[in-house]
Amino acid sequence: MHMTHVTNQGGLAVVTGAAHGLGAAAALAWASRGLDPVLIDLDPDALDATATRIREACPERQVQTRVCDVADGAALCAVADELAATAPVAVLMNNAGMARPSKSWEEPEAWAQILAVNLMGVLNGQMAFVPHMVRAARPAMVINTGSKQGITMPPGNPAYNVSKAGVKAMTEALAHDLRSAEVPVTAHLFVPGFVYSNMIARFVPEKPASAWTPEQTVDYLLSRLEAGDFYVLCPDNDVTPERDKARVAWAMGDMLKNRPALSRWHPDWADAFAAHERNAQDS
Repeated sequence: MHMTHVTNQGGLAVVTGAAHGLGAAAALAWASRGLDPVLIDLDPDALDATATRIREACPERQVQTRVCDVADGAALCAVADELAATAPVAVLMNNAGMARPSKSWEEPEAWAQILAVNLMGVLNGQMAFVPHMVRAARPAMVINTGSKQGITMPPGNPAYNVSKAGVKAMTEALAHDLRSAEVPVTAHLFVPGFVYSNMIARFVPEKPASAWTPEQTVDYLLSRLEAGDFYVLCPDNDVTPERDKARVAWAMGDMLKNRPALSRWHPDWADAFAAHERNAQDS
């Protein structure tokens, strides 16, 4: 299904994690394409500021905000039930996420929080909104925000990697189940590149040359949704699509070739990976 099949029908665009960064940029983009955005986040002041910007840019749109924790499934269900009584959801963007340090056999509180938000928050969004979208039987999209870390698994933050790997598996399953149910609702996995988000700005006062802005990343997402893509693997100013493909292929090759786990970061395989990446860039 192409994106215009959805936006031409009108309706709501529900975006979690919408107060800042990618979520805020996406909410504005959906408003500019004729949908009425519903912004969900935990930061009421930032929500109000983002909603004001969208109203000023798209005065014809109805903009709503909800202060809600995506880790609270019952609260999200209450929001979904309330909205379903007013208008159909055309787009559900499960975008809320968080990051904090974690270790493989330490930091149990970090693991619990990261999985509650990044993994269960996405599942809670699906459980709350998708039944209404299926019953509406009109063109609609579910977009779940994953991460390249959930595909290539770089060392350093295993809880985050696990959460995003779970989002990938969950979204693939959702796409299959929606297709099997023969309903006009599709699922899509949004995998940003390096984005200069509000979280990064806390530590880096100026945008690095290698990063994309949230607006650039959302523009790329929408272009791929219009093409009907399921996997939306976003480049940035440093990582080209060819480089992304090489890294994903290498990660999958660890199993197929029986290499050590995460061999890309194994000293015995450093030269082989570097050659693999160079060849992909040159081809």
